[in-house]
Amino acid sequence: MAQQSKNTSGQYVRKETFWLVTFLALAVGFFGGVMFAIFKSGSVTMPGQVQPAPPRTEETDRSGKIALLEQETKVNPQNAEAWIQLGNEYFDSDQYEKAIQAYTKSLELKPNNANVWTDMAIMYRRSGKPEEAIKGFDKAIEVDPKHEIARLNKGIVLLHDLKDTDGAIKAWEELIEINPIAMAPTGRSVDEMVQQLKKQKSQPGSSQ
Repeated sequence: MAQQSKNTSGQYVRKETFWLVTFLALAVGFFGGVMFAIFKSGSVTMPGQVQPAPPRTEETDRSGKIALLEQETKVNPQNAEAWIQLGNEYFDSDQYEKAIQAYTKSLELKPNNANVWTDMAIMYRRSGKPEEAIKGFDKAIEVDPKHEIARLNKGIVLLHDLKDTDGAIKAWEELIEINPIAMAPTGRSVDEMVQQLKKQKSQPGSSQ
């Protein structure tokens, strides 16, 4: 099964880092060439968090893991952790719909898991359903108002997928309220990104 570590809030967080989009650049000249990626729960180190271990390379036995977890969830359908692990394996192998189904099952058993809501939202986004992704991020934030990854990802989906600049600014400003030194994956501060977006919006002829 996928390795996990337990953070200071008691939540279980995946150790692997997976990019939902690898350096997606916006149109040339827009937003200063900032590139976006969406992160799985636990894949970004925020101040005060422990740096996750390097990604594992265990693709060869993934099908075996999935088979075992599918059997476990069949025999013990009330095992929420098994559903989460199965969802994680589907996530890692880009089986979006199956991941969503597994995460949904786990949330039916234990709905107050912000990490799972976030990971399921990423799967919705990857399957071309950004509106559902936003709902998932919002639920994660409802469960854990300080869930920084959900807030960061929400802004990315609003900006890149839904072209909602104002919504993205609001999402990121709320993140800054929680963590004034929050950083984007590119190494830029979220505050700097917000200021650039506002500057872009104020330029003559801007449709943003």
